[in-house]
Amino acid sequence: MEMKIAVCGKGGCGKSTVVAVLAYEFQRRDQQVLVVDSDESNSGLHWMLGIENPPKPLIDFVGGKQEIQNKMFTGFTAGSGDASLSLWRQNEIAMDDIPEAHIEGTNRSRLVVTGKIGRIFEGCACPMGVVTREFLKKLRIDDNEMAIVDMEAGIEHFGRGIESSLDAVIVVVEPSLESLSIAEKTKKLTESGGARFAGAVINKIRSEANRKRLIQELTRRNIIELGCLQYHEALVADGLYGSPVNSEVTKIEAGTIVDRLLDVIRINARSV
Repeated sequence: MEMKIAVCGKGGCGKSTVVAVLAYEFQRRDQQVLVVDSDESNSGLHWMLGIENPPKPLIDFVGGKQEIQNKMFTGFTAGSGDASLSLWRQNEIAMDDIPEAHIEGTNRSRLVVTGKIGRIFEGCACPMGVVTREFLKKLRIDDNEMAIVDMEAGIEHFGRGIESSLDAVIVVVEPSLESLSIAEKTKKLTESGGARFAGAVINKIRSEANRKRLIQELTRRNIIELGCLQYHEALVADGLYGSPVNSEVTKIEAGTIVDRLLDVIRINARSV
């Protein structure tokens, strides 16, 4: 399996937890998983994956935020924008090409981080978006490898064209109208950019009535429901104590989600 999947959603929807749950499930299926943390504001994905310390940000490896901002300004001045930027000299980047300081984890699951906002008055997160786009564009996925990208919350990243380098985009939906609205916008923006929108993962469900209502609302918006993660007290405790996500708690649910996701991708691939 060679695949790059992005996980989107509004802030506070448990997006990073879903990323970790999917990463553990794909590992269970003998995949070597690279998790790409491109959300510039979250801070806990590494411990959810059982990694003690996060790696150094990729943005530092390619010159730092100020250097990229200068390159972006030069491009805009020349009338070419940031789409013409090339941050890596090589045409392809394999997992083994990433310097040790910028990748952490085990042979089965590794993590890279685009960059984080760490100071006040630091400015916009656009340089991080450029780094993510260029990294994913050149990232080479070999047999039995895959990448799962934790996208920044909301829909701003679509303005950077990051999704054009992905095999599938999924969105995390919680029981709220705002979350459904973000899911609908995510679908439209993904498809308008020529990328594959695979569907939605329902998260934090406390009742069967809420689950049925969300599925009904997703269907009305022509969004495929990939599966559902219940509200698990064990996952809440993991988050509180900074423990790795207990994948045994979500094993059955995660298996259903991944099975449906792979079916959608295969069906879409045959129709192309």
